[in-house]
Amino acid sequence: MAATTQGTLEGMTDNDSLGTWQPDRNLAMELVRATEAAAIRATPWVGRGDKNAADGAAVDAMRRFLSTVNMNGTVVIGEGEKDDAPWLYNGEQVGNGEGAECDVAVDPIDGTRLTAEGRPGALSVIAVADRGSMYDPSAVFYMDKLVCGPEGVGIVDIERPIGENIRALARAKNVDVSDIRVAVLDRPRHEQLIADIRAAGAGTRRIMDGDVAAGVNAAQWNSRIDLAVGIGGTPEGIITACAVKALGGVIQGKLWPKDDAEREQALAAGHDLDRVLHANDLVASDNCYFVATGITSADFLDGVQRRGPFLRSESVVMRSYSGTIRRVITDQRPDRWD
Repeated sequence: MAATTQGTLEGMTDNDSLGTWQPDRNLAMELVRATEAAAIRATPWVGRGDKNAADGAAVDAMRRFLSTVNMNGTVVIGEGEKDDAPWLYNGEQVGNGEGAECDVAVDPIDGTRLTAEGRPGALSVIAVADRGSMYDPSAVFYMDKLVCGPEGVGIVDIERPIGENIRALARAKNVDVSDIRVAVLDRPRHEQLIADIRAAGAGTRRIMDGDVAAGVNAAQWNSRIDLAVGIGGTPEGIITACAVKALGGVIQGKLWPKDDAEREQALAAGHDLDRVLHANDLVASDNCYFVATGITSADFLDGVQRRGPFLRSESVVMRSYSGTIRRVITDQRPDRWD
């Protein structure tokens, strides 16, 4: 296994939280084994048209490996409620029960349709933060989001027209507007947004699924995506925020109820639907982890591939507290997965 690292060394202290529990310097490398397992188990289903079979295989592998991780975790962003087994459900306890108490967000496959159709960009993802620090959207499934890199800090504003944000970001990055590329989910609800982006002089990257990858790409300094905007999943926004905090970028969001019933439910839960949510609102902890392994290859990560006698996977591991970003390439014997 090879790994490349950016950032500073993590410290070692006492106990109680992700920031102080002594083994937390190794937690990210334990978590990556779970995303690797999910990605490898999903790979035989790539291009076979059965997204539920792919998801089921990934869930089973992720659950098995998470049970060995040294943490006392609770799934706060999962794939449903307890009765929806075998999915990793909200409220499920994960980890070996020792170590830090933490919130866990899981997406065994971000991009099940991408996997089923053999398209680029499917990932397996886990995010972890101190217990009680992840935002509770109270069943508001969608969020209007804006994500970019550190150049956008204090520059972009989700409440401004998209053209203004594109021009402001171009100035901050010292590039022409025509050089800006904006990722948007390819949905009918975004047709006007896409038209406005193009009218401003920027280009679009229309993505079928997988707004976690799009958001993280937009926050990275070396990506071909400068900005990710539009309405996507609220859970994906919270997961993305964990990566954005490690990358020093910007994420802003506003809850977007899909109908009147969800709007009433959100208001009854006390949500201000006009409030702009920032990274620290979505994940209050300054010590969180983001871990992802590629299933199908894309700009962000290579997918699982056969390399000679091995299965090779590529992962990224981020920790916000230290600003550490690791790229992990792992070769494993296929017979161990039979």
